[in-house]
Amino acid sequence: MEEIMEAVNGEVFAVWFLIGAALVFWMQAGFAMVEAGFARAKNAGNILMKNLMDFCIGCVVFIAIGFGLLLGEDLMGFIGKPGFDIFTSYENFDWSNFIFNLVFCATTATIVSGAMAERTKFLSYCVYSGVISALIYPIEAHWIWGGGWLAQMGFHDFAGSCAIHMVGGIAAIVGAKMVGPRIGKFEKDENGKIVKVNAFPGHNIVVGALGVFILWLGWYGFNGAACTSTDQLASVFVTTTIAPSVATVVCMIFTWIKYGKPDVSMCLNASLAGLVAITAPCDVTDAFGAIAIGAVSGLLVCFGVWLLDYKLHIDDPVGAVAVHMMNGIWGTIATGLFATTSAPGNDSLVGLFYGGGFDLLGIQLIGFAAVAAWAAIGMIIVFAIIKAIFGLRVSEEEEIEGLDVKEHGLASAYAGFSIVDMSNASMSANENTDLGEDDYEKASEAKKNASVPVQNISAGVAGTSLDSGMHKVVIITKLSRYDKIKRALNALGVTGITVTQVTGCGIEKGSSQMYRGVEMDMTLLPKIKLEVVVSKIPVDSVIETAKKTLYTGKIGDGKIFVYPVSRVVKIRTGEEDFAALQDVE
Repeated sequence: MEEIMEAVNGEVFAVWFLIGAALVFWMQAGFAMVEAGFARAKNAGNILMKNLMDFCIGCVVFIAIGFGLLLGEDLMGFIGKPGFDIFTSYENFDWSNFIFNLVFCATTATIVSGAMAERTKFLSYCVYSGVISALIYPIEAHWIWGGGWLAQMGFHDFAGSCAIHMVGGIAAIVGAKMVGPRIGKFEKDENGKIVKVNAFPGHNIVVGALGVFILWLGWYGFNGAACTSTDQLASVFVTTTIAPSVATVVCMIFTWIKYGKPDVSMCLNASLAGLVAITAPCDVTDAFGAIAIGAVSGLLVCFGVWLLDYKLHIDDPVGAVAVHMMNGIWGTIATGLFATTSAPGNDSLVGLFYGGGFDLLGIQLIGFAAVAAWAAIGMIIVFAIIKAIFGLRVSEEEEIEGLDVKEHGLASAYAGFSIVDMSNASMSANENTDLGEDDYEKASEAKKNASVPVQNISAGVAGTSLDSGMHKVVIITKLSRYDKIKRALNALGVTGITVTQVTGCGIEKGSSQMYRGVEMDMTLLPKIKLEVVVSKIPVDSVIETAKKTLYTGKIGDGKIFVYPVSRVVKIRTGEEDFAALQDVE
């Protein structure tokens, strides 16, 4: 019976191993959503294509050479022996290990697409993706998981903080540095010194958040697939849950204190940072270790974003370097600090903080340094060759217009429907915009005019031959006020209104916001423009109704323009002037 149970248990975990591989494959969707959501809409299709091709190109080259270099017969501890058993001996091929390591390989490659987003040539990116999947990743992964020299030393990286995330993050920072920042990211003075960092907010944080949740779900397979007992699997699930949760809370508190509001995109990055950091020690640490690792991750991701923006001046649109490289390094080192034999399945690894001394920590530091050097030198050479042969960056025109249309002939990734809800967009109230009185009846004329100024061009022609008695009134205000102004004008008797969405800026100052630690000038705001033509209804009544409806006691509530109209023609009936307006007022 014991032998039967062992056999059943072995089969169950073999199936779980493949389910875990499927979960890791599903993480490609998560990466695609995070990167697309954090980028601008004009490049969303390009990012999706890169994430798709990371896996597909990676599969091709992994079959050709990558799998052999990773798990082939060990050659001097450095590489595996390349082979074609998948073709020559398929009946005896290690199918499970192939698909499992393939999806991990694709994860390494896809980290880079976010850091180099919005300005990288698609062809050049495809070449990079093939090279990292064929050579860079399989060789260093062999050192760690294929019986190579680091594995022989006792280096521990259970699921890839070092082998996958740090390597992908290093490739990301090298690529982002060599391709250069997006146009307008950094402003320079006449001496070429960078004097300002500009924020480019992601076009769809909802999609970005969906990507984070997909990645978090996939991470249970990422970290747990290689477990060999129920207790070990459960413990890995616990540490994989605790670390990102703590990281996100710490990041929320930090950004709330530092910037005055909790930063949504930074907190999403922090969740991923905690997951990256716990990936190496997830099977050898306990709850306390997971909490400490997560807390550091939550701060480290904020520091990483700040460091790249303000000190290194490297443009990383999605925070890939801060999330993957920095927290991959942290997770690798943390294994040497927080490993404990109280974790199920760990009988030998003990970290510094649990009485194990510096032995494991020293091995982890050697492994980190060796893999980092391999990845950095290798990727500098790879990107330099690609840059020399194909070029890395698209033209200025292509970047400005968007890679979707220029690289793929895709007019928009969202053709056919609107993706932007601007109904609650507004400037924040501050000492420069608040007039001190939010009641229209109590407000002075000066405050009313400051809140909703009126420019009446018609007044200049009143009583002259140019005065037809018809007026066009244009009202520009916040989109959130649309329903109120529409109802007010309808109650006044105006039923014909033309409405368009526009963006504009006014004199409001001092109401900038923070996005990922970068001050973002909120000068161009979403507005609506309402146009009505009146004759029978006194134009002064329209003006007063609009002012009263729009007034909130702040500068920027709206503007009203009044123009004389010399002639109106109704196309359907041919009626003109007053007759043409009778069914709209």
